[in-house]
Amino acid sequence: MEKQWIEFGIKIEQRLNETLHEAIVSNPRKSSDSEISKIKIRPVALKNKLKFQASIYKGKQVLHENYEAKALKEQLALWLQNDFKQLEMFNGKGCLICLSGKKGNLTMKEKGELPKTAEPAEGRIESIKLEKFAHNRHKNYILKEDIPVPFLIDLKVQTSQGKIVHASYDKFKQINRFLEFVEDIMPCFDDRDVIRILDFGCGKSYLTFALYHYFHVICKRNVEITGLDLKKDVIENCNRLAKKYGYDKLQFLVGDIKDYESFQDVDLVVTLHACDVATDYALHKAINWNAKAILSVPCCHHELNPRLNNADLAPMLEYGIVRDRFASLATDTLRAIILEKYGYETQLLEFIDMTHTPKNILVRGVKRKKMLSAAKQEAIIKKEEEFSRFLGAKITLQKLLEEGKE
Repeated sequence: MEKQWIEFGIKIEQRLNETLHEAIVSNPRKSSDSEISKIKIRPVALKNKLKFQASIYKGKQVLHENYEAKALKEQLALWLQNDFKQLEMFNGKGCLICLSGKKGNLTMKEKGELPKTAEPAEGRIESIKLEKFAHNRHKNYILKEDIPVPFLIDLKVQTSQGKIVHASYDKFKQINRFLEFVEDIMPCFDDRDVIRILDFGCGKSYLTFALYHYFHVICKRNVEITGLDLKKDVIENCNRLAKKYGYDKLQFLVGDIKDYESFQDVDLVVTLHACDVATDYALHKAINWNAKAILSVPCCHHELNPRLNNADLAPMLEYGIVRDRFASLATDTLRAIILEKYGYETQLLEFIDMTHTPKNILVRGVKRKKMLSAAKQEAIIKKEEEFSRFLGAKITLQKLLEEGKE
């Protein structure tokens, strides 16, 4: 058994260099909201030295720690021996998969080739280009640079040769950021032969097209996507483009979120920048359909602002900009708590950088496989009631769900 871990150390040393694309530590031995669920690792350049940044997913937080190669090798061994069952390391065309059993036994599988690399002296990056690992380096995006994608070309994000248009690079990053959130929830669709998605308030639908391309073209999954919006001319153009791209399982309909009814199971509900209470109606639909996942970027939080009623908050609420931002954050907090109450593991995540728009919170909910204990369920209900009481108001989502119980 000790021999296995010695061999493990050798294989890890071979891969902890500039050729590493990504390493993923996953499949925790304990399943709990307070425990680390997974760890993603990538190389970075810090003060002219090659280091490795670990993004540690713990509950609703993502923590970051930087390691030198030797320290990371030791930490990976500890994680596999004590906390996790699986490690995957991707280097160029090769992959190392390590599976750790209960009694310390280790299984390792190698696929593809391990690239050759020059050994950096004392960890300094001397034989490689620094910008490859800098924080502002070209990222390994889901939609690749230099590979033409029809809808990106029509959006003027790419040229016909696949080059990213400089003025549209922020939009290219936003689309990829959104697809990263989708990639994280893909396991919840493993049991579906056909994945059905509804995009409420789809607008010009560049993210809707990105969804279809990701599921159908990249992941090779059977998918049916419906986009809904109130603007007839926009919907007509979206349907024209879907036909042009050959996206035959993508349709767009004119309609209101409030009135839309589905007669089939819905796996994923998407609502991006649906204005004010339209987000609440979309979340209400998703809950009633028992959707496996929800991705929502709320916008224009008008409802709660004029109704806030708490004397203790008065000094803060007398300033308009502060009141508006507080009302927005409070609204999305309530929405997250409510989704938790209805069986969703919920996170509030930064969708895009604040320099682009202050409306940058994404509410992501994934249906739990196991019900919460009665005590935890009661605690969430109490938290919602106390927070609403503190604010002196309720939001539309609460009212809709209460009406459904009558």
